[in-house]
Amino acid sequence: MTTAFDPLDLAGTHLANRIAMAPMTRSRADGERRVPTPLTAEYYAQRASAGLIVSEGIQPSAVGQGYPQTPGLHTREQIAAWREVTGAVHQRGGKIFAQLMHAGRISHPQVLGDGLHPVAPSAVTPAGQLFAGTGLIDFVAPRELTGDQVRETVADFAAAARNAVEAGFDGVEIHGANGYLVHQFLATGSNLRTDEWGGPVENRIRFAVEVVRAVAEEIGPERTAIRLSPANPYNDITETDTEETYTRLVDALEPLGPAYLHVTETRPALRELTLALRKRFSGALVLNPATEGPTGPDSLALIEDGTADLIAFGALFLANPDLPARLRAGGPYNTPDPATFFGGDHRGYTDYPTL
Repeated sequence: MTTAFDPLDLAGTHLANRIAMAPMTRSRADGERRVPTPLTAEYYAQRASAGLIVSEGIQPSAVGQGYPQTPGLHTREQIAAWREVTGAVHQRGGKIFAQLMHAGRISHPQVLGDGLHPVAPSAVTPAGQLFAGTGLIDFVAPRELTGDQVRETVADFAAAARNAVEAGFDGVEIHGANGYLVHQFLATGSNLRTDEWGGPVENRIRFAVEVVRAVAEEIGPERTAIRLSPANPYNDITETDTEETYTRLVDALEPLGPAYLHVTETRPALRELTLALRKRFSGALVLNPATEGPTGPDSLALIEDGTADLIAFGALFLANPDLPARLRAGGPYNTPDPATFFGGDHRGYTDYPTL
């Protein structure tokens, strides 16, 4: 029987175990330069015993930023700073993929600065508010990308993937979930286009497919992955044809040969779709399963029964830097402190104790 503590060959990348650290925004980058700091390197190095670390969301371009103090991978300074992070992880024997996250309409001019404005598939204002550094503010209507700008955005992802490899990352995960730009193209509520990038399913999946294709051509499919969250309403997303959208998307991605598919479930009823996607995909499945609270030790059984190849832990990994050892020992576990999740200093970031 396969267990969470068995190694895994992830399309040529050797993982020591099947416990993944999920991508988690921590908003602790240098605010003006959008670069990770030495504290960031310490944070990820502490968690290098994960089979795979997926970094926090990293914007592939300046206009892709969604929140204050998040890092980028589109300047030479950012590449150099990330090299310190990946070096620290590798020195401790870990593997780390960069999650490339373009926030699209989930942003604000106050966050972007430099006269930039949020962009999206269509000029649909999301409901809700955004934290912009000084407090909550209403979202604004995004600017609809032109056809040429859509293609330029695909190229931005490919360039950021090249930068990620130069910075020492073992691969790249494209963020196609949680209501950000790739998800906005997939969803009928945020994509009202009538050109080749919108309308029927084959057009709405085109952006995700072309981003994966461009990244795979740039750095190799074995270092390329994508994260999806079917039927996830987060960030004011509405989908009317979830099953068709995601099965056809995975069918289109399969020939491109990405290393893994990372699925985030938002409710238990979606397990049937998760299993259907797994059957259609020949690469590895990383699963962040639907649970009542944070993903916990019970989810390791999903590896044993073959539901997934890796289980991604979020808040539990945030609070337990040595999580694989704690899972093997049956605990105990530190309790995450939500008050320190976003922004701040080392408190709630690098000061959680190990066993």
